Order: sequence, then structure tokens, then C-alpha cells
Amino acid sequence: MLVALFATVSLVQGQKDVTSFLGIPVGGSKSEMIQKLRSKGFTSSPANKDVLVGEFNGVSVNIHIVTNNNKVCRIMVADANQMSEGDVKIRFNTLCKQFQNNKKYLWLSDYTLSDDEDISYGMSVKNKRYEAVYYQLPAVIDSVAATVAKEFLSKYTEEQLSELTKEEVLMEVYQYMLEKYSKNSVWFMISEHYGRYYITMFYDNEHNRANGEDL
Repeated sequence: MLVALFATVSLVQGQKDVTSFLGIPVGGSKSEMIQKLRSKGFTSSPANKDVLVGEFNGVSVNIHIVTNNNKVCRIMVADANQMSEGDVKIRFNTLCKQFQNNKKYLWLSDYTLSDDEDISYGMSVKNKRYEAVYYQLPAVIDSVAATVAKEFLSKYTEEQLSELTKEEVLMEVYQYMLEKYSKNSVWFMISEHYGRYYITMFYDNEHNRANGEDL
């Protein structure tokens, strides 16, 4: 049973297993990233050549590129058009469902908002952040049954393994995957500007983020 379960587990191995945006690894220099995004149809904003504009997931967006030590560590995708509280709630929940239905992502919780959630009150009075976090599996699929099996064998004896239920094994595999790809976060939040709302998304490559090495 254990071997059969491992055989069904597919993970990805590649360039450090980094987060990708539209199939482009979040890394390299800013100028390289701009060129790659232009090849996807995005154009420079008339107001700022470092900001790209275009359509993403059916919505007009502005794309900002964040670097650390001249390496891209984040792609920020912000809605170009602001909307009402009701509309942003629908957009937020739609995105949650899209991510949850996408097999490239892992998540810890259902982040969808209830119909009676008062976003305006939550943000202005309670300083609440409405956000959802997902973890991206790289795009090139390769079986890692041997790697997962090695992890299990280092934690359990053969007798203990034989006593594990299918659900317990799957949970262990899930936790292993989550730990392995925790630096590949893709998350989004509701942002507000003078009573109007929009969604801001972040594709983060935590491998390139500052970790105090310059202190």
C-alpha cells in the first residue's frame, strides 16, 4: 500500500523549484524579467517604464517587479481598476476557488469570505487584512517516490509504517510537499484606496529575498 501511494505522488524538480509567473521563473535581473513579460504581451506604462500594463487572468493589471541584490524576488500584480466592496468580495472569492481548483497549488485553509463579511469595517476599524496564501508546485512534473520513501524510512520503522493508515500517509506526504515548497508562495490581498477596492497579488521567490545577509 505504501509503495502504491508513493508512486502516485508527483512533485517538480527544476531550477531550484522557484515560483513562476506565466511560466517565467521569478528570478534573474529586472531588465531580463521586463523583456520576458513584454514577450507575453505586456507593455510599459506611459507613466513609468518599469511598470508593465496588460491583461492577466481576464483583468487589466499593473505589474511591478521587486528585486533584492539585483535579483528579482517578487512580481506584484495589482488590479488597474478599483471597484466596490461587494465586487471585490466576489473577485476575492473567485480567486480563492480558482487557486483551490488548480492542482499546481497547495493551501492550508479555505480563505473565501462569507456574504455577511463587512470588509470596510474590518479594514478601517479592526485593521484586518483580507489575504489568501497558496504554495506553488513547479511546472515540470517528475516522480519523486524514492525521495518521499526515504523521508518516511528515516522517521519510521517497518512495523510503524505498516500500522499507518492511508490518510496518515497522505497527510505526511502533504506536509512534506508543503515544507519543500514553502518558499514558492503566491498570495493575494484586498487593497483599499479612498473607499474603493482592488486585488493585489504577489508571486514570491523567497530564495532571492533578503535574509539578513547584508546586516
